[in-house]
Amino acid sequence: MSLPVEVAKTSAEKTFYSLRKDIVEGRIPSGAKLSEAELASRYAVSRAVIREAISRLMSCHLVERKANVGAKVVTLSSAGLIELYQVREALEGMAARLAARHMNETEVDELQQLLSQHSAQVKHGQSYYQEAGDVDFHYRIVQGSKNQHLINVLIDGMYHLVRMYRVQLGMAGPRVTTAFDEHNQIALAIANRDEELAEMLMRRHILYSRNNIKNKLLTPSHFPTN
Repeated sequence: MSLPVEVAKTSAEKTFYSLRKDIVEGRIPSGAKLSEAELASRYAVSRAVIREAISRLMSCHLVERKANVGAKVVTLSSAGLIELYQVREALEGMAARLAARHMNETEVDELQQLLSQHSAQVKHGQSYYQEAGDVDFHYRIVQGSKNQHLINVLIDGMYHLVRMYRVQLGMAGPRVTTAFDEHNQIALAIANRDEELAEMLMRRHILYSRNNIKNKLLTPSHFPTN
């Protein structure tokens, strides 16, 4: 199965993708101030390219600009997590319901194949890392909803901020196995065209994930170092 990935067509796009990835994965820490000059040197591009990337990162809620401070990476916090995951629970629950209604048989089969690929990762390690896009279970469900307004809100608006919490705090430890099992249950409900069950399982899955991440936020040692 061939999976589409983001391909940078210009230097500006490549810089944006690299900077976004470094923020999501914690190489540029939560709350860090962003210096155009330092980033231009780090990514070997002009300050204008960095300025454009920062502007795009603000639109996907990874960067904020404050008076007298300038641009900085958003801070991962319990309050921010709760607000984000309340919205995520409602909208991704709806996406799972719609996916059970609208995904065709090929898409359902590919979702199962994706989980089979993830299975080896879960069995052989203590992390459950999913790259952005079509190799991410949640991304597949949202796209499978076939509701463009929902896709715009979840993918264009919230997706990478959600990934930032998931990647830095939610993809390792005991939660890995249970999260994977929950993915399998959701996929089965979708395959069985059980819309109500698919929504309920997705909402419960996100609630459990939120509680897991909230606990880790209370332990600073869980954050990656720069």
